[in-house]
Amino acid sequence: MNKHDGMKSLPAPCIINEGILVNQDDIKRLLADLYSVYYVHTIDERVSDEGQGLIQEIFSDQHQSTLIANQNIYINIQSFDYLQLSRSTNNQACYDLVQDNRQLRLIPTVSPSQTQVISRNIDAKTIEAMVAEVLSARLDVQLDDEDFQ
Repeated sequence: MNKHDGMKSLPAPCIINEGILVNQDDIKRLLADLYSVYYVHTIDERVSDEGQGLIQEIFSDQHQSTLIANQNIYINIQSFDYLQLSRSTNNQACYDLVQDNRQLRLIPTVSPSQTQVISRNIDAKTIEAMVAEVLSARLDVQLDDEDFQ
C-alpha cells in the first residue's frame, strides 16, 4: 500500500471576486476577458506610470517582456509572481499583477460582457465575407481600369 493512498486530495481553489491566484493557467483565463483597461504601474507603492490601454496579448514566455506602449498592452504572466483579484472602493474589479515591489493594476474600462458581445458579433464567417467583398470590389476596380485603357 502506498502512503499516498490514504491521503485525501484537496479540492481546487474557488475564488469569487477576491483572492490570490498563483496558477498561470488561472491567471491567463481570468485576464483573457479583459480588453480595454486603465492601468497603474507602481514600484515600492509609488505610481510610476498610468494610462489607458488595450490588451493585445496575454502569454507565458520566460524570454519575453511585458510591454506597454502606444496604448497597447502585452502581458507576459511570467513577469509576475501572482495576481491579486480585488474590488476598489467604488466596487470596480481590480486585477493586480505583482512581482516583488512592482505592481501592475488593471481596471477594466469596458465590462467583459460588452467585450464578449463585440467579439461574438464578429465571427469567422463575417470576417471571411467582408474580406471576400473587399477583394471582389478591388478586382472590379482593376477590371474597370483595364477596360478604359
